[in-house]
Amino acid sequence: MRSSAAAGSSGAAMRAAVVGLVLVGVALAPSPAAALRPLRERVASAGAAASAGSWGDEHAFFKRDENDVGPYSWNITGTYKGSWAFAGATNCSSRFLEFVKSKGDSVLELLSTPTKISGVHYVQGSITFHDVIDNSHDHGVAQIRLEGVYIWPFRQLRMVANSGADGEPLQEEDYFLSNPYHLLRIFSSQVFQESSEEKNRRKNSLTYDMEKHCSTEIAAKVVRVSSNPNDGEHEKYRLEGLMESPAVDDDGECFSPILLNATSLNVEVYYNKAVNYTLMVTFISFIQVLLLIRQMEHSNTQSGAAKVSILMIGQQAIMDAYLCLLHLTAGILVESLFNAFATAAFFKFVVFSIFEMRYLLAIWKASRPLNSGEGWEIMRRELSVLYSRFYGILLGGILLMYELHNFLRPLLLLMYSFWVPQIVTNVIRDTRKPLHPQYILGMTVTRLAIPLYIFGCPSNFMRIEPDKKWCIAVTVFMGIQAAVLLLQHYLGSRCFIPRQILPEKYCYHRKVEDSTNQPIDCVICMTTIDLTQRTSEYMVAPCEHIFHSGCLQRWMDIKMECPTCRRSLPPA
Repeated sequence: MRSSAAAGSSGAAMRAAVVGLVLVGVALAPSPAAALRPLRERVASAGAAASAGSWGDEHAFFKRDENDVGPYSWNITGTYKGSWAFAGATNCSSRFLEFVKSKGDSVLELLSTPTKISGVHYVQGSITFHDVIDNSHDHGVAQIRLEGVYIWPFRQLRMVANSGADGEPLQEEDYFLSNPYHLLRIFSSQVFQESSEEKNRRKNSLTYDMEKHCSTEIAAKVVRVSSNPNDGEHEKYRLEGLMESPAVDDDGECFSPILLNATSLNVEVYYNKAVNYTLMVTFISFIQVLLLIRQMEHSNTQSGAAKVSILMIGQQAIMDAYLCLLHLTAGILVESLFNAFATAAFFKFVVFSIFEMRYLLAIWKASRPLNSGEGWEIMRRELSVLYSRFYGILLGGILLMYELHNFLRPLLLLMYSFWVPQIVTNVIRDTRKPLHPQYILGMTVTRLAIPLYIFGCPSNFMRIEPDKKWCIAVTVFMGIQAAVLLLQHYLGSRCFIPRQILPEKYCYHRKVEDSTNQPIDCVICMTTIDLTQRTSEYMVAPCEHIFHSGCLQRWMDIKMECPTCRRSLPPA
């Protein structure tokens, strides 16, 4: 308690000192215009470039907006994205030689807090410079922690570098931990494969060198930008200023003056994108539930369920379990989006835990008919083995993806081969119409929606760079699987396999010689079978029992057993 109180008091003292120093500087200055000029005059070229390129008319600083009624009118808290460039032609610094490139992209994070002084806000944040290394394969990142004051009546922002005390949490972390713009990006970079550019940026970050060796000062003005009608009530701001590094102990400056130009980003846009994504996932899950119900009705008999591959359903259930965990983790990470992501995770949980697991058990039960002397203990033991295998594969897959996260896209392509087990099962067993066409087409389309959004949408909320080649590959791969299943449904399970390599198939329509001249009855419909008619009118089982063709086919749709002796029947 004492340490936390001490940390709080030291933080308050630091903020008061920063505000006081800046205000004292403004008060002692000969005129407001001089006080609000850049921190110190540079060489003529730098000063000319600064005034022509970014500062403009300083009289704009002193014009109050008639609509501003209090210190909360201009809240500059938010994310600013723009560009940086040296005021001169190149960087003429005597230290920090890593800053080689003359211009690049920059991102500012600002958290503005009102103070007891009217019109003055205390500001904390950071500025990140991208592309500071002139190398086509290596783009470095330099980041500086900042703090200062924002005098909103004059639209003036003054900040200095601050690395913070060791072990003392910075106040702007509260803002970062509630900003979906960054948290969703952090979450996606941990879950999905990072690009080589992102890895190099993180690897070559120059944050600590900047904070340890450089003294940094920023003077900037903030102007309101006319917002788009799509932005609604969100106010957009433009930040223009100059960043300098005064020499310390005659060791030279860290870098030449840098011109900053950035525009605020509407975080609500990213929030809305994330909410729309969760609505899409919820709608897709609802469609998948309807498709599963349709398929379960299509194979509601023991024979129909036995035709479905248990590996195919199990693989889809594992995919939905992973999606449930991912969305739940994202909701926990981004507290402001918890309700949206929790809803999507709940629907995915319903899909895999209720419908797909129920269908999985029905297929397992249909594929192992009970023996007469088999007890409940044996069934319970086999059922526990089934559950152990399923959850073992589930956990093993998580570990595998963690170890092979650099190959995440090939692993996803492997996961999306869930139709292959059903295709192989159809060929081996020569099954007839195990899956409904609506289930095949519907599942193919709905399964493709999420990966195509994440890796194909250029403005996805996770800010992942589009990968068109992978999207085309997974779409073609899934399309081929669905096309093969539809061909098997309408033309036969072995329609694309040459007859020369097919195993010999049992023929139910074979000629039977009736030497006894006794009438033979079909035990299914209890009517007489006329053996003098064409062989297509009756069917002979391997156990030599004879039935009407229509009767036995309808029976085989329910059970693949002989109605007379209960012997297993081969596929027709």
